[in-house]
Amino acid sequence: MRPRLNLILLGVADVAKSTAFYEALGWQKAATSHEGFVKFDLGGVVLAIQSRAAFAADANAGEVDGSGFAGFALAYIARSSDDVARVLAKAQSLGATIVKPATASAWGIAGYFRDPDGHLFEVCFEDGWVFDDEDHLVV
Repeated sequence: MRPRLNLILLGVADVAKSTAFYEALGWQKAATSHEGFVKFDLGGVVLAIQSRAAFAADANAGEVDGSGFAGFALAYIARSSDDVARVLAKAQSLGATIVKPATASAWGIAGYFRDPDGHLFEVCFEDGWVFDDEDHLVV
């Protein structure tokens, strides 16, 4: 198995509502999306959303509505420290819940929000992150 990640799949309560949330953040829905499975191209990695029930059934997961801390978050690395508060405010204006406001630390500045379905996103800026000419993260 090659070390790569191709698709991030999120189970959501309402596909149309979640699609509108991500589109309002500025993400473009892929033309190959359909009503039950919507995709967003994130520059080589795809974020896909489908209903939690369909996702649980496909994965034979049984439980549809889990609770508690999943130990998982998506992260957006901002290009500047000012972008952290701006992105958090935009997400909040679209129905996200701020879990941690933009907070400075020894590493930089970061905050967290939960999207309308409870998925945790970190928004951070640190001087050590480097992007290539195509806006891909270099590690």
